[in-house]
Amino acid sequence: MERIMILGAGRTGRGFVGRLAAEAGIPVTFVDKDADLIEGLRKAKEEGGYTVRFYGDEREPVRISDYKTEILSDKTDFSGISLVMVSVGGSHLAEAGAWLAKVLPANRLIYVITCENASSPADTLQNAIGLPNVLVSEAAVFCTTNADGADILSEDYPELPFDSKRLPGFASPVPGFRAEPEFGDLLQRKIYTYNAASGIIAYMGWLYGFSDYAEAANDPRILQMLDQNYAATNRAICKEFGYEPEEQERFALLSRKKFTNRAIVDTIARNAREPHRKLGENERILGPLKLLVRNGEDASVLYRTAAAAMLYRDETDPVWTEIQETCSPEEILRKCGKLKDPEITEHIMGYYEALIHETEDPEGD
Repeated sequence: MERIMILGAGRTGRGFVGRLAAEAGIPVTFVDKDADLIEGLRKAKEEGGYTVRFYGDEREPVRISDYKTEILSDKTDFSGISLVMVSVGGSHLAEAGAWLAKVLPANRLIYVITCENASSPADTLQNAIGLPNVLVSEAAVFCTTNADGADILSEDYPELPFDSKRLPGFASPVPGFRAEPEFGDLLQRKIYTYNAASGIIAYMGWLYGFSDYAEAANDPRILQMLDQNYAATNRAICKEFGYEPEEQERFALLSRKKFTNRAIVDTIARNAREPHRKLGENERILGPLKLLVRNGEDASVLYRTAAAAMLYRDETDPVWTEIQETCSPEEILRKCGKLKDPEITEHIMGYYEALIHETEDPEGD
């Protein structure tokens, strides 16, 4: 049986990519430049392997023992390996590609999939490798993981979708590595479904006085808004991209399950930071909002969320503070979101004025 090489043995590499491979019975080789990490995994294997546990103990832990470890070097063994999963940060992709260019065999076809939610990671890696026998694709990572020594605490996410158009002829040996022929649509679908929900939780959670992200997501008022927006978004996505309703509903439910899981520790501040970026024209609020409008769906939750984002305060962010101090709300929408639609602007401003009234007079006196 061929092994899979996982370059980058961090949380995603061993906790998600490695777990999906282990569940398929495929052995892996972890390669990392962190000697302490590799030594920790080696010692763990001597004691029977490392364990992936799941937030909230919602399923039985997975014990992973069928793996090899190697410190990154020019002598790394690629015999029996035709698939390399690259799980390093976006800023390290070029470095990883330069190393792979030196060590990958030149006499046979090698498939490489990068598991990093960066901007155009496959292009970055392909350009750095520059070998005609190496085909590079990219995957979208939806799974949240945290390290506990060699062990991992993970979300129970079932799949890693990758851009199959970039790997002609490739048949994934791992069912959880799911071929996605319309990968660009998937990334848009993620923004419309996951990122929009994150924006609702972050900015409405801040408005309602929450600091803990999951607590905000479980607030009945926010849950009602989430479900209302998921329903509208699901219909709009199916109209625009042709997905089956059941498939999009499953995708949205995975998003809801993730964000409402109290065992996943996160903060409102982390998710709400840089509202000037998140109010961008194709970002998590205005992008999904315009999708709903052009498909005739109810966009009221996102109108309200945009208004809350404009009210958001962060004294540690000088860029956003200056924008708030020097721009009117309408100017913020034009400056950050390049928003020129007068009807959308009018709707957002209606909610903005209503939220100002609510925050100034919360008891309605």
